[in-house]
Amino acid sequence: MLRSHAVAQVRARLVGSSSPVLVETAGGVFVAKLRGAGQGVAALVAEIIVAELAVALGLPVAELALLDLPAEIESLDKNDELAQLLEFSVGLNLGVRYLDGAQAPRPRQLEALDDDFVARVLWLDGLTQNPDRTLKNPNVLLWHGRPWLIDHGAALTFQYSSADVTEDSPREPGDFSNHVFGARAALLSRYDAELAALIDARALVRATEAVPDAFFGDLGIDPSPDKSRAFYRAFLWKRLKAPRPFLA
Repeated sequence: MLRSHAVAQVRARLVGSSSPVLVETAGGVFVAKLRGAGQGVAALVAEIIVAELAVALGLPVAELALLDLPAEIESLDKNDELAQLLEFSVGLNLGVRYLDGAQAPRPRQLEALDDDFVARVLWLDGLTQNPDRTLKNPNVLLWHGRPWLIDHGAALTFQYSSADVTEDSPREPGDFSNHVFGARAALLSRYDAELAALIDARALVRATEAVPDAFFGDLGIDPSPDKSRAFYRAFLWKRLKAPRPFLA
């Protein structure tokens, strides 16, 4: 994963649960997901793991980068709230490549997306327990004629109550009633075998290995980053066991 030094903030805060801002780096402009925001480092872990799994499923996601946010970064927005957020986020953060010119799709454009794309998105969100892809907030952008997935920080909800995770927790059924593509959930049975073949143990290893040790260390799940990775892999592996609990 690309690692860049954030040299300047180029725009005030954008809308989003992780309070992102645009930052300019040597590698280009990124939407910075800040560790000091409400969901903390857990949201950054979810962003990385879900993006890696999306790529394995053939879904387009914006490039990720690790961003070093220096204490002296210049803020173009002088409000105290943003200054405090930047102060709390000094150090390693996560950047998502800014898709300049991308547009939020209209309902008719979402309905027109092909079954193959929709099935892969539903399957990904079912596997990762992502509740944050609704008609009001689809977290899909249209860029260069293609739909791109964004904002996966709310997924992997089990990490927020890791002490309560049991052997049965990964088998909780999926709920697509509020999903932007929920009306097409019947597609899952048609595509399940093909998509399940793309997410094996090696894919889970790649996804969790992409998360920096520093992020896992700040989560407090286990002092050992490797044991934290094993915890995430075990949860997702049990969720992958057929019959998968997120199939409609």
